[in-house]
Amino acid sequence: EVQLQASGGGLVQAGGSLRLSCVVSGFTFDDYGIGWFRQAPGKEREFVAAIRGNDGHTRYADAVRGRSTISRDKAKTTAYLQMNNLRPQDTAVYYCAVTPRSYNTGSYSRDDIYDYWGQGTLVTVSS
Repeated sequence: EVQLQASGGGLVQAGGSLRLSCVVSGFTFDDYGIGWFRQAPGKEREFVAAIRGNDGHTRYADAVRGRSTISRDKAKTTAYLQMNNLRPQDTAVYYCAVTPRSYNTGSYSRDDIYDYWGQGTLVTVSS
């Protein structure tokens, strides 16, 4: 059974940092792509960042580019999303997702390419 366990969310003041983690288990593909998405209250889910499995190429949403870094530790089957200089508009539930297929980097912002999703972790940024 494939499971994604997201953690690391919490309450932080504006300007602070958080590192989200996503532990992937039960996934048999070695080179899987990982994406992070978020959903704020009353809003649609939106893409945040992704890392391609075979070469580690990354993609970021404009809203977080320059403030966030996605990475992965294959040995630990864990992906990370380091978020710095957090803003109140970053408040949302953050979800990680995986896909066993490789795409051009532009496709990783599409949520329909991901096969499995984690349960989400809440990030709240106070002003």
